[in-house]
Amino acid sequence: MENFFNWMSKPVPQEDVVIWFNIHNMNYEKIELYGDVFKSLNQTVADTYMGDDNTETKIMMSDNEKESHFEWCWKKTLESFSKENIKISSEGIHKDYFKDFYLDTFYNPTEKKIREAIPNFLSDVFDVDKPFTKSDLDVLTELYKLLEKNIE
Repeated sequence: MENFFNWMSKPVPQEDVVIWFNIHNMNYEKIELYGDVFKSLNQTVADTYMGDDNTETKIMMSDNEKESHFEWCWKKTLESFSKENIKISSEGIHKDYFKDFYLDTFYNPTEKKIREAIPNFLSDVFDVDKPFTKSDLDVLTELYKLLEKNIE
């Protein structure tokens, strides 16, 4: 149990973080870029989503409509980055990951607090100036590698 607690909450020394990034071929500029991709997608999803029983309109969306909304947001995000000459594959495991993430945390959360926590989660994951736990490094590395494989 102590190992799990340490993995989740004990900060990793900064020099170990640098070693981790080097071992996994991660660089700071790409971490920032990949964070921007995720944050832009989140902004598009949040700004354009009209269905929710907590809104004034009380529009309920079907699962197909939620998936269609995500697909539209995904396409808009990729188009925005393409205009900056950053080409991201439109299909692949990275898209599946993001889609599942948003279906679980944004479109179908069991608690409203989960949806509201997404921006803070994204800021924390991609903030290279904060102390990292091993858990943080694992999540960041997974997201980094998902996008790294799908940047053209």
